Amino acid sequence: MAALSAWFWNERFWLPHNVTWADLADPAPGVEYPKAGHLFSALPLALGIFAVRILFERFIAGPCASFLQIQTELSRRAQPNAVLEKVFTSITKSPDSRHLEGLSKQLDWDVRKVQRWFRHRRNQDKPSTRTKFCESMWRFTFYLYIFTYGIHFLWQSPWMWDTRQCWYNYPYQVLTSGLYYYYVTELSFYWSLMFSQFTDIKRKDFLIMFIHHLATISLISFSYVNNMLRVGSLVMCVHDSSDFLLEAAKLANYAKYQRLCDFLFVVFGILFFWTRLIIYPFWILNTTLFESWDIIGPYPSWWLFNILLLVLQVLHIIWSYLIARIAFKAIMRGKNWFVFSFSHWLEGCSCLSASVLIELFRSFR
Repeated sequence: MAALSAWFWNERFWLPHNVTWADLADPAPGVEYPKAGHLFSALPLALGIFAVRILFERFIAGPCASFLQIQTELSRRAQPNAVLEKVFTSITKSPDSRHLEGLSKQLDWDVRKVQRWFRHRRNQDKPSTRTKFCESMWRFTFYLYIFTYGIHFLWQSPWMWDTRQCWYNYPYQVLTSGLYYYYVTELSFYWSLMFSQFTDIKRKDFLIMFIHHLATISLISFSYVNNMLRVGSLVMCVHDSSDFLLEAAKLANYAKYQRLCDFLFVVFGILFFWTRLIIYPFWILNTTLFESWDIIGPYPSWWLFNILLLVLQVLHIIWSYLIARIAFKAIMRGKNWFVFSFSHWLEGCSCLSASVLIELFRSFR
């Protein structure tokens, strides 16, 4: 076990040249550097956030839904049938014509009756608009809060105005209480999403969302351990800047305020393009790739960190292209581009990575 730990925490990988863990272990009085052990505090906080969410949805989001007259729809339930239920749960939820004919003969039912059973059974599992509203209202509240905190904190931080400050005296950069709180709160929220994913609205992209949350947790933890908190805080703030607008658009859609929904999504789209295609590459990648090279030089974990950020930028480009393509097709067909784009996608997901595209195209139905 000791050998595995020594291999994982190899100083030649994690730290710049001529820096050791011992150099960071005994800072001056009143000075603290990030330590891997700090990350364990995110787990109990994540459980606390999960508990707050349950109370929020019940005592705040629920009454808001009632005020907006968003009620739980009563869908028609499929009549009990052991054969069809087994097919539905084990084989397919949408049988093709061959399966339908086989089931029709087996049950001595009309094909259309079998189709109708599967349609009712699928609708039976769909979450109500009220449930989706409460979930989105929680996410909107958290995203708005964490973005407001992040922009307020960074506004007073020198590295927001001069990104070279992210690398001066690295890795001997002091961990302030504000930076610690920002990081641990973000990390705890994504841990809470890992927990709640098993009780949330079940979606087809469950595995993708699980991988997304895991990747986000890994990237936040990675940047914390090697004290890249300053540039990491910039990355988090840039990605948080549009999430609350997407959730706000969902809320407007569930409440049937279509014009407000359209407006919020347009603002979201503009901000998404601006932050992902302009600010992220020309501000953040510029400092992680070039300014850091000039000031501290490359080392193994530096390469890994930048490769992950570059992969994220590639995804930004793909998402933006697909969004623009759908919008262009909708405009060419002379329809309301927001309604048109989203009426053709299934119920969606929730934030910061590969799920954004699925989230964008599926969440408004």
